[in-house]
Amino acid sequence: MEHQKTQVIAIIPARYESNRFRGKPLAAIAGKPMIQHVVERAQQVELLSRVIVATDDNRICDCVQSFGGEYVLTRSDHVSGSDRLAEAAERLGISEHDVVVNIQGDQPLFAAEVVEQVARPLLDDPSLPMSTLIYKIVRPEEINDPNHVKTVFDRNHNALYFSRSPIPFQRNPEEGITPTYYKHLGFYAYRKGFLLTFVALPEGEWERFEKLEQLRALEFGYRIRVVLTEHDSIEVDTPEELLRVEAFLAGRNG
Repeated sequence: MEHQKTQVIAIIPARYESNRFRGKPLAAIAGKPMIQHVVERAQQVELLSRVIVATDDNRICDCVQSFGGEYVLTRSDHVSGSDRLAEAAERLGISEHDVVVNIQGDQPLFAAEVVEQVARPLLDDPSLPMSTLIYKIVRPEEINDPNHVKTVFDRNHNALYFSRSPIPFQRNPEEGITPTYYKHLGFYAYRKGFLLTFVALPEGEWERFEKLEQLRALEFGYRIRVVLTEHDSIEVDTPEELLRVEAFLAGRNG
């Protein structure tokens, strides 16, 4: 029997009820809803065999349908994005060994290369359960900002820890050299079988305090490969950031 080729499928979780920005996926950017920007960008990635929006709201379903996108309606009581991702992967009948890439529905400007970068380790190493992206911090204000999650990793680029605190802590700042800080970008790739294992694990102790679900995987002994990318990603968490994205697009098109 011929071994089936591993497929890479993008799932974009999109919630209507957001603490800071209600109806965010439907917010217009340059005349198109934000979710459409994300889907169309993902559809340009050759590696992806499917691009699906996972949502709990019929307004988002209607929007995705209106521009010809594919969606799956999930339960509304999920605690995290990965729970929604797992339910969507189950409903879509994705094979155990296929790779699911989680693309955030609030990153309308992501570079197409990042999808290939985050999925590649799982295609190259069948034993690897998940991977994610990191970016070298260049803006000093991000180091102490708890919204920018920092990470440290081993020589094989497997994550050791993720934290909202600056890690590593520099004990002797008078040394004159400062550590390189890396921030975590919210792109994940999971093997579908592991995604289901992951969401069945109980909440981890470090996850509970940091409010970072990737720590659950580390606490239960699973590897997370971190891939250094040169592409930072603008997340839209507020209406003000929407204007920043519009200005960026206007500048690029003008």
